[in-house]
Amino acid sequence: MNKLTPFLLLFSIACLFGCSADTSIEVESPPPPTQSNNGESASEAISNKGKIGYSAMSLKNPFFVVISQSLTTAAKSEGYEVITMDADSDVKRQANQIEDFISQGVAAIVLNPTDRLAIGPAIKQANEAGIPVFTCDLQCVADGIEIAGHIGTDNFQGGELAGQAMIETLGDEGGEILVLDFKQANSCVLRVQGFKQVIDSHNEGRESGQITIVSEINGGGDQSIGYRATVDSLQAHPNLRGIFAINDPSALGAWDAIDEAKKAELISIVGFDGALAGKQAIAEGKIYADPIQFPKKMGQVIMEKFTAFQSGEEYEQVELIPTSLYRQADAKSDPDLQLDQ
Repeated sequence: MNKLTPFLLLFSIACLFGCSADTSIEVESPPPPTQSNNGESASEAISNKGKIGYSAMSLKNPFFVVISQSLTTAAKSEGYEVITMDADSDVKRQANQIEDFISQGVAAIVLNPTDRLAIGPAIKQANEAGIPVFTCDLQCVADGIEIAGHIGTDNFQGGELAGQAMIETLGDEGGEILVLDFKQANSCVLRVQGFKQVIDSHNEGRESGQITIVSEINGGGDQSIGYRATVDSLQAHPNLRGIFAINDPSALGAWDAIDEAKKAELISIVGFDGALAGKQAIAEGKIYADPIQFPKKMGQVIMEKFTAFQSGEEYEQVELIPTSLYRQADAKSDPDLQLDQ
């Protein structure tokens, strides 16, 4: 399988993304500027409220590109500029970006924590500087920090759906499965917990057809890392029947490995996210199913929470969006995917 460059991914997503308006990237053309009384354009007049710093976990992942674009669009309508930085899954880099945002005096900081604990001291610096911090998709669970608001996926519920999908695809035979996890992210920990709960319930009281997790290994949330982890696991566990990967990039890496090993007909993959590449893989039968997320809504809701915070209004501090399970039948009726056929 050819691996798309980040630039091509961005272009592909901008053209085709998701099965609903909520998951698409649509950059609206700005309206023609009008003149204010002092001669400046209306767009200039409303763009002076300040800047919002967004540190994305990794812009290699199309999911975070969607969040960046939706946040930027929502912020612009409120008169703010968004500065997007790529942490590239590096907690030290993300900490440096937060320090840079603080030095710039941004109005707020939004981030997908690269590490649910280690990013805590950098967030605390922002707290001490009086800058509200909002988290998106991934939560920070470090002690002694203040998070002004969080919008994310109900990852435990999504993990449960992934477990149900694994049971569906393996059928009565069951078998050995691999989990490609990413324990640095609290969201991914919750996905695995939900997945395991469903698998454990399935196995209870069964004398045959059990589904056995033979290995949990770091897939990095990344296609190349997921590929290498799966290659190693196939050697250690030659009888694998299934793989649960905590996001689409690692699921696609797993597909590369099993295809290379000529085991695509023997091993089923369940992913997570519902990004365009993942949906295309489901349509092609490479991935069995995905619990899908709604990143466009996340960027919009973060801005709603920020404006409520600024106004001193009450708002729901933590909001979780349920996932829905996307199978091949859904892909076949997905109008956005049909545009690519």
